[in-house]
Amino acid sequence: MRSNAEAREPFTMLLYNEPMARHTSWRAGGPARHYFQPEDLADLSDFLLSLPEQEPLLWLGLGSNLLVRDGGFPGTVIALQGRLDEIELLEGARLRVGAGASCAVVARRAAREGLCGAAFLAGIPGTMGGALAMNAGAFGGETWERVVLVQTIDRQGVLRWRLPHEYQVGYRQVKGPEGEWFVGCELQLERGDAERERSEIQRLLQQRSETQPIGEASAGSTFRNPPGDHAARLIEAAGLKGCRIGDAEVSSKHANFIINRGRASAADIEALIRHVQQVVAERFGVELETEVHIVGEPA
Repeated sequence: MRSNAEAREPFTMLLYNEPMARHTSWRAGGPARHYFQPEDLADLSDFLLSLPEQEPLLWLGLGSNLLVRDGGFPGTVIALQGRLDEIELLEGARLRVGAGASCAVVARRAAREGLCGAAFLAGIPGTMGGALAMNAGAFGGETWERVVLVQTIDRQGVLRWRLPHEYQVGYRQVKGPEGEWFVGCELQLERGDAERERSEIQRLLQQRSETQPIGEASAGSTFRNPPGDHAARLIEAAGLKGCRIGDAEVSSKHANFIINRGRASAADIEALIRHVQQVVAERFGVELETEVHIVGEPA
């Protein structure tokens, strides 16, 4: 890595060859060459400026929706869990939220402030940064339906505020200016009954607990729903519930979840993903697309 033009103290939260199994909800994956946790936006800006221009970057929140192959990630992971997680109440029923804030925490904070419209975020097992990057959704709500501003950062450490019309937003995908990453946003909500909103969050969490393998090592939904159908229905109809490769298993509770039964390697999980895709394509002629991101190198 090259140094900034101005002398500064070494980055204290920079680790080397950090096992990603410690930081992903699948509890699998090889090491990241560099693993960095910024203290704040200024620290993040300085760090990005210190990197070689072609350094591969992987932005990490709670480690859901991600599979890092067993050979690890040959670049730098920027980990925001517990960082950039501020939530600020603004005028006009808005919340300003850092990219590292847990979606579930945002939902509860909104309800506590008497704001409605964010309850669905309680069902997203990730951070706002990830939710912004993929237009994450749950229980019929989607992240960008509430976004009025986003804050981004680029490789030179430059911060910008951008409007939603600068992005193409679709089902589980967001396209915007190249070479920028989300570090925050503002959400537009509505004033309402705080107690009713808290009750709605509890109802949605109970529904999630009853239908999804909460507490198991998974990455959330593995596949995107194809148009007019549900990935879980197709996988179950193909007889794949309980299908297993090594310690990776298609959940018997919700077929769109692949769980790590204990010692699954990333290769086991990826092989099971490919097997599910192959069987569903053969049975129904539907090509399932992964919702989880697969990165890194094989062992």
